[in-house]
Amino acid sequence: MRAVIQRVTEASVRIDGQLISEIGPGFMILVGIEIRDTLDDVDWLCKKIVQLRIFNDDEGIMNIPITEVDGDILAVSQFTLHGKTRKGNRPSYIHSAKPEVAIPLYDAFVKKLGELLGKPVKTGEFGAYMQIGLTNDGPVTILIDTKNKE
Repeated sequence: MRAVIQRVTEASVRIDGQLISEIGPGFMILVGIEIRDTLDDVDWLCKKIVQLRIFNDDEGIMNIPITEVDGDILAVSQFTLHGKTRKGNRPSYIHSAKPEVAIPLYDAFVKKLGELLGKPVKTGEFGAYMQIGLTNDGPVTILIDTKNKE
């Protein structure tokens, strides 16, 4: 699994111009699921995300996790995170999981993240064409790939 975590002051998802989800301060997460991913990847990634110390403490140093600032999370499935561009200019998505694999893992990711956060995680709509709006705070953007744990 691959996740792009952005610290935001606000984020939202729209489909066909209609607001689907929105959050205030917290994380906007784009998550890509690969064909080799398992529930172990879900668990590891969710724990890593909620323990990330990327919110400022009283001295302005990134030292506080999302759980201590009562932040929200908006998680959106993003199969293009596994696009390969080695050959040519048109990305190949051969390593991105098909919906029958990706949907259960994405649902497990959202559920586990909510359990660790202590409140529900907002989402987009799996497979839908979405418009994502956000205000990146900092900017702070972190990339985590479960295949690079060491």
